[in-house]
Amino acid sequence: MNSWANIKTIAKRELGAYFTSPLAYVFIVIFLLLCGFFTFMIGGFFERGEATLAHSFFDWHPWFYLFLVPAVGMRLWAEERRVGTLELLLTMPVTAWQAIVGKFLASWVFLGLALLLTFPVVMTVNYLGTPDNGVIFTGYIGSWLMAGAYLAISCITSAMTRTQVVSFIISVVACFFLILAGFAPVVRFLEGWASPTMVDFVTSFSVITHFDGFQKGVLDSRDVLFFLSVIGFSLFSTSVILREHRN
Repeated sequence: MNSWANIKTIAKRELGAYFTSPLAYVFIVIFLLLCGFFTFMIGGFFERGEATLAHSFFDWHPWFYLFLVPAVGMRLWAEERRVGTLELLLTMPVTAWQAIVGKFLASWVFLGLALLLTFPVVMTVNYLGTPDNGVIFTGYIGSWLMAGAYLAISCITSAMTRTQVVSFIISVVACFFLILAGFAPVVRFLEGWASPTMVDFVTSFSVITHFDGFQKGVLDSRDVLFFLSVIGFSLFSTSVILREHRN
């Protein structure tokens, strides 16, 4: 019980810190503008004539998160190291794992709030047609899980360095590889010379591959497990890095 209380306290502190700086508002505004512009202008929402968000809206999320999520996660530990408060935090009556989970949950909740603010898109598609809202809801779940995977990777890079810019660049590159592994042109290239088993193995590491099912309304336990595994492994790696730093 005390462990959860510590996690909750850290999460509340971190979540409050977002809204005491311009970062939260800048992120939310940029995210909403990108969603609106790419859905209605680039994604061809009206031209498709379909009451769905699968392609015009959700297809862009892996690319939006590629830059926006590392921008949120880069400060989690790099800022603590830069100002010298990391040692103080780790000497408080909280474990490193509690601090990691608390910070991660705060940022993940913040990303969820930004995602929820895209509700006008859902209202629009319901006004213009009769979509399957269950499929849309599943897409939102997948999008949030994917954002959590990106964020967990950003936790690793943030713990590795005291410079936020370096953390941002490394996490963008790492997340970019998770996209490329399932990106259609890359898959077609691999199919030209690699065996089907090898192609399936490579694409199994892609966020696009596992997010595709959510867009179709399929809540596959393997896709959920993939994102949760990335989150769990990344947070564990973060704890190892911080433990080395403490020693």
